[in-house]
Amino acid sequence: MEKRLYRSATDRKIGGVCAGLAKYFNIDPTIVRLLWIIALFCMGGGLLAYLIAWVIIPDEPFNGNVYKQQ
Repeated sequence: MEKRLYRSATDRKIGGVCAGLAKYFNIDPTIVRLLWIIALFCMGGGLLAYLIAWVIIPDEPFNGNVYKQQ
């Protein structure tokens, strides 16, 4: 099966970008969210990068399960 990058449909706080990246790289979404906040305050490009990723990365396909997986 081909590995694809999607925005998370179940673990989203704003747009699902951080959770989607975390799922793709198989790491904890909290780590990705913290790195994004650090990038926002230190480099100033974090917000622009998040907005671009939100537009470019597609939503996770619907699999028929409406309940949040844990």
